[in-house]
Amino acid sequence: MISTVFDNFTAPPSSKLLGWHLLDARPKDGWIRIGFDGKRDFCNPAGFVQGGILSAMLDDTMGPAVFVMTEGKLYTATITMTVNFLAPARPGPITGEANVTQLGKTVAFVEGRLMAEDGTLLATATTSARLVETAKAIASASRQPAALPA
Repeated sequence: MISTVFDNFTAPPSSKLLGWHLLDARPKDGWIRIGFDGKRDFCNPAGFVQGGILSAMLDDTMGPAVFVMTEGKLYTATITMTVNFLAPARPGPITGEANVTQLGKTVAFVEGRLMAEDGTLLATATTSARLVETAKAIASASRQPAALPA
């Protein structure tokens, strides 16, 4: 695999929870492949990975496609995301792929999909995301008030 901006990147807690790990990327093409852990803890009563978790995986695939394409200069804030659930996701490895379809000055458009280990297409998504300079996004996050104790 080629070197990317993620080589020295510490994943946020939400990504760690999902088991996020970079599998492959073509930064110049705006394409990325991410691995996730479809944990049993993520399952609904029917025994399938819950749709909200799959949506989070898609979001955590499409945003990084922009991040890797811009060499870490631009962070995305999701404006809209449309998800289509195509097959039930059983616990186990899940792979996400995303491709930046258009990178504008303030908004990016990205397509993503999730596949099961056997190649079954689980879900697809499209997103429009506001582009924010990474340094500003990180500075803004550090100014947020601490969470109230439970």
